[in-house]
Amino acid sequence: MELAWREEDGEGSLPKPSLRAWPSSVMPRSRNVTLQCQTSTKNVNFVLRNGKVPLEPVESWIPTDGSAEFQLTDLQPSNAGEYTCDYYRRGAPHTRSQPSDVLLLLVTGDLPTPSLQAHQRGEVTAGDTVTLRCQTAAHLYETIMFALLKAGAAEPVQLQGPVKEETDFSLQNVTAGDTGNYSCVYFQTSTPFWASEPSDHLEIWVTAPPGAASRDYTSGNLLRLGLAAVIVVIMGALVVEAWCGRKESPRGSTENS
Repeated sequence: MELAWREEDGEGSLPKPSLRAWPSSVMPRSRNVTLQCQTSTKNVNFVLRNGKVPLEPVESWIPTDGSAEFQLTDLQPSNAGEYTCDYYRRGAPHTRSQPSDVLLLLVTGDLPTPSLQAHQRGEVTAGDTVTLRCQTAAHLYETIMFALLKAGAAEPVQLQGPVKEETDFSLQNVTAGDTGNYSCVYFQTSTPFWASEPSDHLEIWVTAPPGAASRDYTSGNLLRLGLAAVIVVIMGALVVEAWCGRKESPRGSTENS
């Protein structure tokens, strides 16, 4: 007899889980990726889905502490797609959570490599806007999406599209945290989600605005002067106290004699 599953919604529902990829949701073929599904609910079973299809070979059937990791090895273009996860309680009532937000997994290498250029190359000043243009290597006869990647980030920094051949990414009000190596890819907007090789890396350095160093230096000097003044006052008080003690000492000796 088949179980009748009921998805929870409204008040009292099972919390929607989160789904993340490590080391990244944009991976070269033949590499491995870990998809982690997580919720605050304990002792539940997780299911990973590509589209609407549950992936039985990596299904987590063992009760967990609120998270499950699914290993996808030797990635191929067929592994690309829109992944979600959900979970359920095994005991009655047989309720299933709402699915997580969609995580788009891309496997790169099936389309020509794009180029990435910056209007401002090299060093830029904190607070500036940096525009990066990603452009395909050849004319395409379908609309595509572009993704801006940053080395070390698990997800694309930005997505743009659908467009035809190029797009601009805008990093606004940049800070030191935006320093890093950037690249871009483009990909199909539907199955099979073929993706290009990443572009060559483009390095962005974010420096402090003009005058910031001198302001910091002035603030540091004022702090040091204030500290020195406090030390001088304390030392002066100690000297006065010692002098007064020595002045009173002979008087005490005369009285004793």
